[in-house]
Amino acid sequence: MRAVRSGNFLGPAVLVALAGLALVWVPAAGGQGKASSEASFRAQFLVFPFENRSGDPRLEWLSEGLEELTIGRLSASGQHVYTHEGRATEVERYGLPMTARISRATMLRLATDLDADYVIFGSYTSDGKNLSVDGRLLRVTPAALEPATRESGPLDSLMDLDTRVVWRLLSTNDRRFPLTLEEFSRAQSPLRLDAFEHFVRGHSAVDDEVRVRELKQAVALEPNWPEPAFALGKAYSARHDCSTAIVWFGRVPKNNSRYVESLFASGVCRVWLGQPDRAEEAFLSLQELVKNAGAGVPEILNNLAIARERNGKVTAARGDLARAAELDPQENDYPFNLGLLALRAGDIAGSAAYLREAVKRQPDDPESRAVLIYALERSGQKAEAQGEREAAAEIPGLLPLPGISAETLANLDRLKTELDTATLMLEMEGADLPVAEASHPDAGAAGHDHAGRQQLAAGRLDDAQREFRAALATDAHDPAAHRGLAEIAHRRQRLDEAVAEYRASLDARDSATVRLALARVYLEQKKVPLAREELEKAVKLAPNYTEAKQLLERLGGTGQGAPK
Repeated sequence: MRAVRSGNFLGPAVLVALAGLALVWVPAAGGQGKASSEASFRAQFLVFPFENRSGDPRLEWLSEGLEELTIGRLSASGQHVYTHEGRATEVERYGLPMTARISRATMLRLATDLDADYVIFGSYTSDGKNLSVDGRLLRVTPAALEPATRESGPLDSLMDLDTRVVWRLLSTNDRRFPLTLEEFSRAQSPLRLDAFEHFVRGHSAVDDEVRVRELKQAVALEPNWPEPAFALGKAYSARHDCSTAIVWFGRVPKNNSRYVESLFASGVCRVWLGQPDRAEEAFLSLQELVKNAGAGVPEILNNLAIARERNGKVTAARGDLARAAELDPQENDYPFNLGLLALRAGDIAGSAAYLREAVKRQPDDPESRAVLIYALERSGQKAEAQGEREAAAEIPGLLPLPGISAETLANLDRLKTELDTATLMLEMEGADLPVAEASHPDAGAAGHDHAGRQQLAAGRLDDAQREFRAALATDAHDPAAHRGLAEIAHRRQRLDEAVAEYRASLDARDSATVRLALARVYLEQKKVPLAREELEKAVKLAPNYTEAKQLLERLGGTGQGAPK
């Protein structure tokens, strides 16, 4: 489990790592915008689809179209913003229909769970010839809704309308926003309206054939536009047609914000195609890119290790996996893969140590437990193996354990298929923060929370703890600061302290994410009833929260959203 929720970001940090671009201004909390060298933190935006008030179903595509355009405008001008996929994943986790009209209260809840600073939403209407777009900016902490911003014009001026709306939202929110409308507009890439419509229709299509057809049409109209090419790569990858997917991923240029994801996905495809040498090349190139930016990404290291082991580079693979496990102390996949690597190399005693760590990190993982028992039996430790069986029996729903043999060990490697670009971005920023003075003294609770997240992502636990405590000095009930302190305590195996901080965070703001994290701590403490109680509450808050539902079902709960 990563320190930052999954869900993709677009932002300048990835571009900086790849193309050497300079970071630009972004707004700080409370409307105190600064140059990037002085800003206490970088604001994060969450954009929702705009509401169709025209009554014309032919214009329904503009709902997600304006969302995508707004995301692109924010990203191109240097803001941090969740992608459509990141927002959609969170909406799905909460059990909300993708077409549902979401209330402002729910927007705030989603934004707080994603640690976003601002929400942008709006509506549009049309008489068939002209279009009017209303944009709204909602501050998350403290909650405040800014006045609506409206722009109107001919339907074919959609691109310019959205550009003006987004610029007005940013410049009105902070009077020191440094870009004029003309400068802001120059930062946006020109795009054909018909190509954009095909892209949106393909991106939102439920039918796979329709999706591919629409995306290909967008590429035909705008051959140099990377977004539909990337989307086509994802579509073919989902089909497991990796040979085709790699071709589309290869059309994303190095100076595009999707390049890191494209290279990562290409590496995954190379592993699936049985090309570990090409996979190693892709992941090694990606690792060099992020390392040059001061970041360390465990998903990249994990996949690089899998490719290297298959190329016979066992020592290098072990080093990569050890670094991944160090970077993400709460993820059990990395010690699990280390255990597999040691088993296959004949180091049975060493494999047991790694697998014990994997079980410790996630006691409810039946596969980790089964492979540990297999390793213990191979090394002649029959009593220890029986002890693990008895420990597994104490966790409801964990038995029966899967069968393990020498043949199945070859196919158990846990390849990461999604890159957490949100954490990657924070790691890149955190690497540049001074150790002694990470945030401006008057940054406020939100500024200290962001600096704390950056330091936490960079692995600087002492500096992160200092920032979170500074946030609590400003606001003693700040849920994000308590959550950050809980994660630090959990990493340091101070479980009672982690429980207390998670509880304090929940007292300030209920969250399914925090309840899942608290349940995992309770499981490590062997307090199964308390873990089940937290999971039931998490599923009640977010009925489609897959991780919480699956864990609750293992523990004997219903997983249906209501406690027994």
